[in-house]
Amino acid sequence: MNVAATARAPQQQAAELASRLPDLVVAARRLSHSLMHGVHGRRQAGPGETFWQFRPFASGEPANRIDWRRSARGAQAFVREREWEAAQTLWLWFDRSQTMNFRSDLASQSKVDRAAVLSLALADLTVRGGERVGLLGLSRPIAARDIIDRFAEMLAAPGPAPAPLPPAGIVAARAKLVLIGDFLSDPAEVAAAFGALGGTEGHVVMIADPVEEIFPYQGHTDFLDMAGSPRWRAPRAEDLRARYQERLAAQRHAVEAAARGRGWDFLIHRTDASAASALLALHARLSDPVT
Repeated sequence: MNVAATARAPQQQAAELASRLPDLVVAARRLSHSLMHGVHGRRQAGPGETFWQFRPFASGEPANRIDWRRSARGAQAFVREREWEAAQTLWLWFDRSQTMNFRSDLASQSKVDRAAVLSLALADLTVRGGERVGLLGLSRPIAARDIIDRFAEMLAAPGPAPAPLPPAGIVAARAKLVLIGDFLSDPAEVAAAFGALGGTEGHVVMIADPVEEIFPYQGHTDFLDMAGSPRWRAPRAEDLRARYQERLAAQRHAVEAAARGRGWDFLIHRTDASAASALLALHARLSDPVT
């Protein structure tokens, strides 16, 4: 007899995630460092405190811009340029609700563990790129080099059962937003949650276990709701495959439509795929200038 899921109490699930956080922190730091090569600041002239380069003084510029110490070394006047440091803000949220604890034998991590590693690694990369990062509903934006450890402490703190959708909040118009979850809620609720986040640049990652796509079950199968509802027994699980996959496709289409309708990116990531590939895709999207 197959068993499709195992139900656990929300308090137990939260405690288990907290107990795994030290290992997830190590995995996130390793993932971030592996992709850090080539990730730098904005490297363009503008207001800021960090020296960037000297360049020749151009006729017509104010004389007070000349760096006299550097210019005294030769016959040409030079201007000291500083690197642009108008830091953007990135808001992160990942689903820690009950359905995210699912993990099949085909995946190396549960959905929530993969989402946590991606979020923490992305936060680290973003801070190293000169940006500020906040956890939506948990923290203000910060730019600390130990951001992985800080966010892990916040995630481990006791609190109410996490909701399956991001909380409504006032997000600045030019802030960036990354949402990671399985988004198995009612499509109307998903669209409403997206709409309550203000005018932001958004990136939605719909995360899935491979079993949720291929539905390999056959024969008598007990399906257990992750929320702890009574089990449901299917005498011939294979007869459900086509209808299940149709509903999954419809759900994904609805979530993508809700994201695209706000001008947001949409990405599907499976937990049997490389976490690095998803992180690279997210970082590339976030590196594009805000228009």
